[in-house]
Amino acid sequence: MFEKPKNIDSAFRQIRLYTLIIIIASFLFAGYTFYKSQQLSTALQQKVYVLANGKVLEAFLTDRRENLTVEAKDHISTFHRYFFSLDPDEKVIKTNTEKALYLADQSAKRQYDNLKEVNYYSDIIAGNISQEILTDSIQVQLSHSPYYFRFHGKQILTRTGSIVTRILVTEGNLRMVSRSENNPHGFLIENWKTLQNHDFQIQTR
Repeated sequence: MFEKPKNIDSAFRQIRLYTLIIIIASFLFAGYTFYKSQQLSTALQQKVYVLANGKVLEAFLTDRRENLTVEAKDHISTFHRYFFSLDPDEKVIKTNTEKALYLADQSAKRQYDNLKEVNYYSDIIAGNISQEILTDSIQVQLSHSPYYFRFHGKQILTRTGSIVTRILVTEGNLRMVSRSENNPHGFLIENWKTLQNHDFQIQTR
């Protein structure tokens, strides 16, 4: 297999060379194995399995920056849905507005207090009015924080004898905060105000 060494000195050099090669190869193999195991570990950490309706669904962990626009728009849409989706039921109104107020600062609380002061919610209950919000578009500027946004949507008010469609345009800023059960997106709406809210269409039922 190997050339027969002519003397002990050359045999020792050959053995030392072969030993060195084996040691280097072992280190290379160990390094490659460690690298691949780290890759596998990272890949497994980015996978999450969610149980929904008896089915196991695979989800992937991503950097928040990759989904910042989607999360910001969903936060804004969720806030408007809770704040403006009302039924002639005091518990429904209280539950929805409480959820909305977790997503915004005192600017939303002031609008809520103003509506409450003019008996807006009492009129919803007394008139058996159902109100829902439809999102048309949401623009978010993510160039610098806090992030400016503008919401365009429609309010649908279903009354006993008519259905009223109102144009709704609001604006505000988004500030990043810690995620929680009440605020899963980790945003807080600031300086929220209504720019437009007027009748667009009235249909007789």
